[in-house]
Amino acid sequence: MSLTADMMELREADITKHMTAATALLTGFDHTPRIASAAPAEATPERSSGVGTRRRFRSTTPGLVTRSTARPEGVHLIARITGTDEDDPIPSPQQATLLTDLRRALAIALALAEHYAEATGLADLRRANLAGTLPADKKSDFTELMAAEALIAAHVFANAAAYLLAPHGSETTVELGEVEELLTDHAQMALQGALWELDQMLAREAHDDSRAIATAQAYAEQLMEKAALRAQTAPRLAPFTNASWRIEADDLTIRGFAPSTKGKSQTLTMSFKKPHEVVGNHIAKYQALKLSKMLMAYDFDRRLNPFAELGGFIFTFMGDGKPGTGKTTLIQMMAGLIKEYCDNAGYPFRYQNLSTDSIDSYQGKSAQNAKAFINNVLDPGVIGFGTIDDIDQLAGKRGDRQSSAGQLEITAVLMESFAGANTVVRGNCTFGMFSNYPENVDDALRQRAGARFLVDGPQTREDYIDILALLMGKNHDIPLGAHELYAAQEIEKAVAASFESHGKPHEEGLLRVYDRVADEIGPLDTIAKLGTYLKGIQEADDRFTGRAIKNITDAVKVRAMDFELPDEWMEKPDLFLFRDYESKKAMIDELRQPITIDMVLQEINRYADSEFRYADKSDEAAIEAMIRDYGRTEEAKRRYLERKG
Repeated sequence: MSLTADMMELREADITKHMTAATALLTGFDHTPRIASAAPAEATPERSSGVGTRRRFRSTTPGLVTRSTARPEGVHLIARITGTDEDDPIPSPQQATLLTDLRRALAIALALAEHYAEATGLADLRRANLAGTLPADKKSDFTELMAAEALIAAHVFANAAAYLLAPHGSETTVELGEVEELLTDHAQMALQGALWELDQMLAREAHDDSRAIATAQAYAEQLMEKAALRAQTAPRLAPFTNASWRIEADDLTIRGFAPSTKGKSQTLTMSFKKPHEVVGNHIAKYQALKLSKMLMAYDFDRRLNPFAELGGFIFTFMGDGKPGTGKTTLIQMMAGLIKEYCDNAGYPFRYQNLSTDSIDSYQGKSAQNAKAFINNVLDPGVIGFGTIDDIDQLAGKRGDRQSSAGQLEITAVLMESFAGANTVVRGNCTFGMFSNYPENVDDALRQRAGARFLVDGPQTREDYIDILALLMGKNHDIPLGAHELYAAQEIEKAVAASFESHGKPHEEGLLRVYDRVADEIGPLDTIAKLGTYLKGIQEADDRFTGRAIKNITDAVKVRAMDFELPDEWMEKPDLFLFRDYESKKAMIDELRQPITIDMVLQEINRYADSEFRYADKSDEAAIEAMIRDYGRTEEAKRRYLERKG
């Protein structure tokens, strides 16, 4: 990976010289906890009958009563991790890996803390303080710089440990309490506090090697989060946050207080589908094919996708349709295509689905699960594809008394992640929300889906012949008959016809608005007339807000990118995928098409059709529910009067 203008290399020699200090920290040191409380010690056995253990001494001297009487504790992480098995004193491979990675992370943290001290003048102030010559007017600066150095050391240690341990994790997970012993006196104290607390958690949770690694990973992630939160209000951190550090031997880049996640592929256990096996769903299939190739344009050095900069990248989309129309098949097709492209280019690919298992009865846990899902897919070191199948069951509708607290937590996380103030679209991943009942999804969350994929399944006679032949398989001798198999699934012809069909609305309510506006102002062939049409839609449905207009214009930009990257570019990565960012951007820009009035009108109708369809279904479902309630009430009243009479 090439270094950018704001990136500096952390030399191996700078790390190696701190290995001795890192080893000493793992071997043993004494630490008196100042914020956290030590786990209760095991009961000391009585020395003889009737003679118990003594209570801890409590000073009665004025002024000393409020001082902590906690005693220094020996922290010996090497002994803690390897255990004291006299039969087998040699550490296991997992134990050795954990200790090696922790030592490496400590050395990296000490090296970066030293660089910060030299760059900011902290090293000179520290020497002056040791010599007793620190000027009084520099004491405030000295304290602030020491606290900043401590936060840097704690975060870098946690960041590097989590990154280095990522490939060695397993399915084992542990639940840890809040990180407390984050000390900001100086770097050494910060690391000692972190290691003391890690030792406490290992003593409580690490019953075997896999749990030891899982505990260290979980602690590192929580320590990172706590240090980053503290850093938001801490001064003197600009020299660290404004630069990036590259450690080539570990393929690790430190970018301020942002976590450096390990970009590794995960084995996908999924039955992939080929495009011809998705019958019907022409527009949805076409957009999924295009989006799969768009993702591959992501530049890992720049950490940006040219499509995200030029416009036309689909970050979130909603796929809706009746049960059995092919939503799962569409997911399998898209995941299979992206994985195939990534395998060919040697890119890491990560697929993850947010399932009902994420809903938890503990307050805040559902939100944590949803946030972990989002962060895993957003990881800028991978090509990511995240799906939320049956989102109407996962994400609660605000104001709906039947929505659980866990469902509402998931809704809040998804809304913030998909279009929140801190949302950054790099173009390395996409999220698909799928539902049979999109009218049951919260309106604000549904509007955060930038694109709409109507999954309507097979429609024509040819579609039904194709799906019958596909599902029958080859283990039969029934003749096909007068039919060209899968010819109707040629996407270019089908998509052109599908887009043209949206020249006029499909939903009855929207069609009335269209006809009224067209009768008043004539053909919708200017921006002013289209704006009048949009206002007419808003008057008919007040949920049609500015976000809807943004989604429509984004969809129009996608249509301007209405081309498929050549298959040859995917098959031979050197032609496109391995080019530098500016070259890829120029190649894509050459393929861009001009925006036409027909494109804009079709996308307005496509989006508005979906909103009217959702609203009509939602209202109709509510009306039907009320009718059933009234009917039950009337029947109950009739039976009651019969019995009474």
